[in-house]
Amino acid sequence: MAKPESSEEALEQLDLVVSELGDPGIVRGRMMGRPILSRDGTMFACLNGDSLGVKLGAGTSEHTGALGVPGAEPFDPGGVGRPFKDWVGLPLDASAEWVPFAGYALAFAARR
Repeated sequence: MAKPESSEEALEQLDLVVSELGDPGIVRGRMMGRPILSRDGTMFACLNGDSLGVKLGAGTSEHTGALGVPGAEPFDPGGVGRPFKDWVGLPLDASAEWVPFAGYALAFAARR
C-alpha cells in the first residue's frame, strides 16, 4: 500500500504542535516517507496522510482518552489491519486535540 500524502493543512497543524509544545529538543523528520516528531531519537508522533499518530501506551488513560476522540482509531499506518498497539490516530478534524495528546506522547516517550 502506498503511503498517503499529508495535506498542507495537516503539515501546518504538525508545525503548530511543535510550536505549542515549545520544547527545543523536538525534531521534525521523516521515517518511511512520513513526517514524524521525535525527541532524543525517540519518535512520539507521526503523520499518516491527515491523521496524527501519537504513541501513548496501550492501557493508559491517555490512550483510552484518545480513542474517545471522534474519528480516532488505532494507528495503522500500513493500512493492513495491524495497528501499532501503543498508538492512536487522531484525524485532522480533531486537530484541536493534537497538541494535548502530542504532549502526552512526548511525556510517554521520555519515560522510556
